Amino acid sequence: MSNQRGLSVLLVDDSALLTERLTEWVTSTEGLSLAGVVDTEQAAVNAVALGGVDLILLDLHLRTGTGFGVMRALAKFAPRPVVVVLTNYTLSEFRRVANELGARYFLDKGMDMDRLSDVVSDVRATLAPAQ
Repeated sequence: MSNQRGLSVLLVDDSALLTERLTEWVTSTEGLSLAGVVDTEQAAVNAVALGGVDLILLDLHLRTGTGFGVMRALAKFAPRPVVVVLTNYTLSEFRRVANELGARYFLDKGMDMDRLSDVVSDVRATLAPAQ
């Protein structure tokens, strides 16, 4: 995974307003770089296939396809990027399925945006090379 270059973040969401905000946040946060911004399931899988993605901020509802489909497709990748689901669809059933498909975090867009910095710090700590 990454080391000195920091975490490479892929934004997967069909909301132009949110991706604009997240792009600004990623590019202004030390230790993060933007791997890309996509709004479909297939584009997300293609971006991961190119390599170098450490962290995915993933919505469940996409222009075409779903975040669940992205997570299913990620099963074939090694190393697999860390997935943070960031959605308005926070039903417990969605959370359960996302967890089963490998999401490490499940955040509510309306309530949990302020937790992103802590989530990134946690991801950095878990991906840091052994000392």
